[in-house]
Amino acid sequence: MSSIIKQKVGNKIYLYESVSYRNTDGKPRNKRTPIGKIDSVTGDPIYKPEYLVRMIENGTPVDIPATNMKFSIDDIRNSSIKQYGSFHLFKNIAESTGLTSSMENSIPKYWQEIFTLACYLISSGDPFLYCEDWIHSTECLSVGNMSSQRISELLIAITPKERETFYQNWCKCRSEQEYLALDITSMSSYSTLIEDVEWGYNRDKEQLPQINLCMLMGEKSRLPIYQTVYSGSLKDVSTLKTTLSKMDAISKGKPKLIVMDKGFFSTKNINDMLEDADNSRFIIAVPFTSGFAKKQVESERKDIDCLQNTIVIGGESIRGITKLRAWNTKHKLYVHVYYNAMKAMNIREEMYAHVTVLKKMAETDPTSAKYADEYQKYLLIRSSEKNNSGYTVNIREDVINKKLDTAGWMVIISNDISDAREALTIYREKDVVEKGFLRVKKSLDLGRLRVHREESMQNKVFVGFVALILLSQIHRVMLAKGLYKKMTMKKLLLTLSKLRIQEINGTRILFPLTKEQKNIYKAFDIDEPVGIKF
Repeated sequence: MSSIIKQKVGNKIYLYESVSYRNTDGKPRNKRTPIGKIDSVTGDPIYKPEYLVRMIENGTPVDIPATNMKFSIDDIRNSSIKQYGSFHLFKNIAESTGLTSSMENSIPKYWQEIFTLACYLISSGDPFLYCEDWIHSTECLSVGNMSSQRISELLIAITPKERETFYQNWCKCRSEQEYLALDITSMSSYSTLIEDVEWGYNRDKEQLPQINLCMLMGEKSRLPIYQTVYSGSLKDVSTLKTTLSKMDAISKGKPKLIVMDKGFFSTKNINDMLEDADNSRFIIAVPFTSGFAKKQVESERKDIDCLQNTIVIGGESIRGITKLRAWNTKHKLYVHVYYNAMKAMNIREEMYAHVTVLKKMAETDPTSAKYADEYQKYLLIRSSEKNNSGYTVNIREDVINKKLDTAGWMVIISNDISDAREALTIYREKDVVEKGFLRVKKSLDLGRLRVHREESMQNKVFVGFVALILLSQIHRVMLAKGLYKKMTMKKLLLTLSKLRIQEINGTRILFPLTKEQKNIYKAFDIDEPVGIKF
């Protein structure tokens, strides 16, 4: 038999569950378990979550002093307990960023289902097949049945016009001036029925046909702004003009500065952007396959390594210099040339060590199939009767010198940014896109598209985009508020998922929040969930 007793310790009164029993010698004993305390202001009991859960599981009536309600055992048995903490976070982020209003105005018929699927992707990372089970255990939007069949129907119901309307509303909502980072990634598929799924350069080295996903993300907000899907056989350079044209249409010609890596560089792309200078402000890295980049390095090689050209970013010291140079007969560009002496030295030492070891291996086993490619790249192996191995092995010094010529060097060009330090800082921050792609593929289970129709593919990627907005905002706040020092993003979501809400006879009863859960909501500037509290 058990009873609840009170014990005063200092200025606080604690609650204990006392259970009577007899020990092995037959003598009566009591076992005390702490179950809560008395609120010093209201005088009401505040129970520990684990005690409340145990009461509910045992069918013990629950007394809620704040409402003078008392529920019967049948009421409790017929009630539902659902996870609520993480969905409360998603819902508030969507409202504060403007995502909710953008979806409501663009896809009024299906926005709740899309948002629910996006929350499910973040929470579980499992295929859509298991979404219905998640909905049954989670307090979320009222979307009804979300079986696999209904999700399949939903993924072909959303029209291209609705998606584009959403991008327009979202871009308008995120109208703050910021740099937009552009990148592209591969997403593999097993389907042979999707028109854009083709063989091409696969960035993940998978032996599967693919589509290419091109995305623009804000460097300051770190939120995705726009995305579009291209054929898997298209290269980065051939997608730039189309993407920028689409973005101009979406943003109604709003000025922007696009940040791109060297994969988008081509003379034609630069010329096209310069011709449209009013809308195309850009920063782009120039690869050393371009004679232009090599020429800039040679012009600065002798004089760049000096104190007055030193730039310090994040504790790293590099040399940087900017020149305004002619690009063609009509246009000039700011050319930023950088040299990292430490990086150059590390590359050289790694190269020397690699080739030295490779040469020794070749002298021992010159016909090794395993290292044949590396042998061919750096060594010259010839038949020789003078050596016991039957071969002579020499290092291809010209190849080594050619690779080291540009080691530690970088060239960035822009038609807008004239300061070397600012240009490099902006360029380095473009990793928000790469991290965004990583989240899409890993955290959201979209690395491989398990769909077989064009419409389904487009809309699954669209759901992923909505999920990425939420995920990116969580990452941004965690970074800004130092939450990563205490927990991973997975731990944060798991901590919130433990917050539950119970509905008994239409009354929503919120389980007590832990200190950690309160701190998370505070970091995100979100009010705690509303409901009658135990």
